[in-house]
Amino acid sequence: MNTTPRLLPALLCAAALFAGTTHASPPSATTIDLSAEAMRPAANDLAVATAYFEASDASPAAVARQVNRTIAAALETAKSFGAVKTQSGATQTWPVYGKNGRSIEGWRMRSEIRLESRDIAAMSELLGKLQATLAVSQIGMEPAPETRLKAVEEATVEAIRAFEQRAQLVSTTLGKAYRIRHLSIGDSGYRPPIMPRMRAAVMSAEAAPAPLEAGESQVGVAVSGTIELAE
Repeated sequence: MNTTPRLLPALLCAAALFAGTTHASPPSATTIDLSAEAMRPAANDLAVATAYFEASDASPAAVARQVNRTIAAALETAKSFGAVKTQSGATQTWPVYGKNGRSIEGWRMRSEIRLESRDIAAMSELLGKLQATLAVSQIGMEPAPETRLKAVEEATVEAIRAFEQRAQLVSTTLGKAYRIRHLSIGDSGYRPPIMPRMRAAVMSAEAAPAPLEAGESQVGVAVSGTIELAE
């Protein structure tokens, strides 16, 4: 019986394996992971504040009328400050329980308004007026979106240059040329100046303008990647 047709596939496979062993595998290239970061200052040119009114009453309808009336008056006052963007914030209502913790003796309601402006003087004056009836729970300074974007773009250029410098340093030290195999660029956020949260009690109608100091925040960009050294 002729067994040549059966042996032919096995012989071809063995020949291919033998041919593969006669050629050494090319050495793998040396790769190095690097990272760099750059920070740029961004002016805190946007003032952001939250003001609120809180009250209690025997019925939820009564407390709602009181709170809504006060917030509506505050929003009306803010309308005369065109440079300040004002919008309604969170509103909460919850029961007030008696000493036994079971029966409801009244209701408490809190409503907020959010304000932001690049006109610091206008924001300061408006907050001074609103504190005649409202309390300020939070006030701070931060970069406006376009200001932050500009700082991010500048930090991106600096971070890429820093990455290139590190890559060049490595390649020069090892005496080999390099190429970039992979590069990742990420916005590492910004670092605002340390500023305490401000909590203020309701002040008189003669409240002075709220003090605001702009300052700067630090915007960061991180670059990471892999370089390949020439063999």
